[in-house]
Amino acid sequence: MFIAALIAIPPIRAQAQANPNGAAIYAATCIACHMANGQGVVGQFPPLVNSDWVIGPDERLIRIILHGVMGEIEVEGEMFNGAMPTWGPTFKDEELAAVATYVRKSWGNKAAAVTTATVTRVRLQHRARTKPWTPAELLKK
Repeated sequence: MFIAALIAIPPIRAQAQANPNGAAIYAATCIACHMANGQGVVGQFPPLVNSDWVIGPDERLIRIILHGVMGEIEVEGEMFNGAMPTWGPTFKDEELAAVATYVRKSWGNKAAAVTTATVTRVRLQHRARTKPWTPAELLKK
């Protein structure tokens, strides 16, 4: 199964670079933890559905995707204590905007789209950051 996943990623990445497709990027990088329905895994990986971490300020979601997050977060009354990896080096700005927009508009979420310009600005603003965000840091901004 792991080998099949590795084989599937390059074609999806090539397509995403030519015309970023948030759903395809999500399927290649996020679905293993957050599931196809965005519900996550109880007690392990938080849901993206109706989560303030997703539908709240777009810049917060961008920071999470760029640098990851580590520590205890609450989603819909349930606590999760884990780590999300950094995807900043993996995604170009337009790819990050596409996948962020996808999760902000899927599974009943109704948040605004994320623009490539906003991703570029946030990436530049935090370019010196080398560690994952803590939930407390993310909530300050």
